[in-house]
Amino acid sequence: MIIEQIEYFFIQGANFVWGLPLLILLLGGGFFFMMYSRLLPFKYLRHALEVLTGKYDQDHDVGEISHFQALASHLAATIGMGNISGVAVAIATGGPGAIFWMWISAIFGMSTKFFTCTLAVMYRGKDSNGDLQGGPMYVISEGMGEKWRPLAIFFCVVGFFGATPIFQANQIIAAANEIVFQPAGIEASLSGDLVMGLVLTLLTGIVIFGGIQRIAFWTARLVPAMVVLYLISVGCILFLNASNIISSLLLIIEDAFSANAVLGGAVGAIILAGARRAAFSNEAGIGTAPMMHGATKTEEPIREGLVAMLGPAIDTLLVCTLTGLCILTTGVWKSSELSGIALTVEAFRTSLPLVGSYILALCVLVFGFTTIVGLSYYGRKCLSFIIGAKYGWYFNYWYVGIIIVGSVATLGAVVSLVDMAYGLMAFPTMISAVILAPKVMKAANIYFKKIEN
Repeated sequence: MIIEQIEYFFIQGANFVWGLPLLILLLGGGFFFMMYSRLLPFKYLRHALEVLTGKYDQDHDVGEISHFQALASHLAATIGMGNISGVAVAIATGGPGAIFWMWISAIFGMSTKFFTCTLAVMYRGKDSNGDLQGGPMYVISEGMGEKWRPLAIFFCVVGFFGATPIFQANQIIAAANEIVFQPAGIEASLSGDLVMGLVLTLLTGIVIFGGIQRIAFWTARLVPAMVVLYLISVGCILFLNASNIISSLLLIIEDAFSANAVLGGAVGAIILAGARRAAFSNEAGIGTAPMMHGATKTEEPIREGLVAMLGPAIDTLLVCTLTGLCILTTGVWKSSELSGIALTVEAFRTSLPLVGSYILALCVLVFGFTTIVGLSYYGRKCLSFIIGAKYGWYFNYWYVGIIIVGSVATLGAVVSLVDMAYGLMAFPTMISAVILAPKVMKAANIYFKKIEN
């Protein structure tokens, strides 16, 4: 009874936060950035790829990690359960049309990330140890002045709870039960979930207590390899179901505006479902990306803004779309009994009977683990800003402990808790980015003229 009440509270809280105001803030804010920039950053995506390869790296630049490590580390925290399980949740709750609104959110999100991550480098500040740091809290305090510090504190408070691995831990355990143990005749149990949670906690602790350099080291190696493996597997599934691809794409577009499949034709609810899952997947406008990209070794803020734009393109437009097409082309989404990771598992199991489940299990394990590792960096930075960098490392103890909670919690409760915190993080991030947008465009015009000459 108590668990049901807690779940109800989080679900209602998430629905309240993710109402019309936040939808306007994220989609409207992204649209504003696109129009305000006159799509100028999109013309330089090729330049962004050159920056990503290290062409413009300088040894004397201040920062902790490279452009590639920053993008890989942030993708580690976004390409994961949001792409594998989050897309399935979006389809289950919002129908196929939710994917269309994930696309729209991603395109707007590319503009949003250009502005927010440029600002993260432009207005870096020093923590209580004197180390250079970036993120919305520093953008607010350094770029808008100390009178705005309460807004920065608010971001860090909700970020402390938003940057938690509850959802990822929950879905890793669910995937292990669904893919490995249940087919072997081993039924899921609270004790079994707890043991798996403890193992996951141990592995996470080994990495995150090593700081951002160790996190970047592992994510830069694991994420690209798993993305390639996942894309190859998805490509095989789509090849086997090629005859259904066109009809699935048409269904996405039709359902996006009619929403006949679910929710009684409530198009607004479909948009909310897509926008919520897109935000959970690529985190554009939430504020986590600026914290990671703000640690990049660079003296040119615009470069990091361009690199950050690649995140939503890879995360949502590519990986999430392919996951959604797998679920739709195989027809497994029509089953009302499946949701979350189970829906994606069924799509892999149906098309690749012998190896599909195990390939997905490996991807889920690595994606989920790298996401958990990446998220830890954000929460520690939030706590350090509030109580001082000297004490920020205490967050790691809270973080590994919450993994155990996520391993035994209910899906509805964990999704809603993270959704609620993520939604609240967006307000300080987007408000500061809109106010400081003229600063970004001034720097962008100067930088783009320089590279053209």
